[in-house]
Amino acid sequence: MSLPLSIYRARRLAWHGGELSMGERSVPEETAVAFTYNRLTQAVMMATPADLEDFAIGFSLTEGVVAAPEEIEALDIVPTALGIELRMDVAPRAAHVAAERRRTAAGPVGCGLCGMESLEQAMRAVPHVVTNHKFPAQSVAAAVAALPAHQKLNHDTRAVHAAAYWEPNAGLLALREDVGRHNALDKLAGALARGSKRADDGIVVLTSRLSVELVQKAAAMGVSVLVGVSAVTALALRVAEEANITLIGIARDDGFEIFAHAERIEAVQHVA
Repeated sequence: MSLPLSIYRARRLAWHGGELSMGERSVPEETAVAFTYNRLTQAVMMATPADLEDFAIGFSLTEGVVAAPEEIEALDIVPTALGIELRMDVAPRAAHVAAERRRTAAGPVGCGLCGMESLEQAMRAVPHVVTNHKFPAQSVAAAVAALPAHQKLNHDTRAVHAAAYWEPNAGLLALREDVGRHNALDKLAGALARGSKRADDGIVVLTSRLSVELVQKAAAMGVSVLVGVSAVTALALRVAEEANITLIGIARDDGFEIFAHAERIEAVQHVA
């Protein structure tokens, strides 16, 4: 069985200018993707079936199942009639972590955060990002401006999120897209890990609001500057303060707003 394509050509009936017309539109594919560790299912996500190796590695890292890509000893991408299984064999330490997380999950593994035991996981302590990097304000603007030209799937469908990594002296080095904003960031995390790239050397940009789960994943990646085109949540900015992450939202053509650790953006003057 082959993997599904990322784009589906859907027939649609359009109403424009008072008239109906038949035609087609490209829409993103969405399929169930299961993460299994040593044959035990850990989570099921609805995702775009692209960059699945990046997705497997990135999710495993940002969710703390593995501490390094090398703990994934084997990875098979297995299409089935119901979806796709990312079948991983992991080292004993990672297998223990996965088993413990599965044991404390109350309810279906695909339901997100389930049961009383999940509250501790939802509010888990985040790593403290340590870096001396500073960035001019113009770098943030340049990173945001670089995205549209590389968002191929969104250009075709207008229905997916992107997560991108940008460096001052190299420009946009990686971008991943998915129907889910968390999935896009996980795919980016996997791409950077596979390329042995340090996330704190540059800026990560998301085409979404910045909620706490994204900040937690960014902290696990070692991101020092996290930018979103939409607003931030109150919990996200508190966690970003704790993690030493510069949190930037409302990043548009005409500027942006900094919510945490503004000292990392060089042009910013602190206002009393």
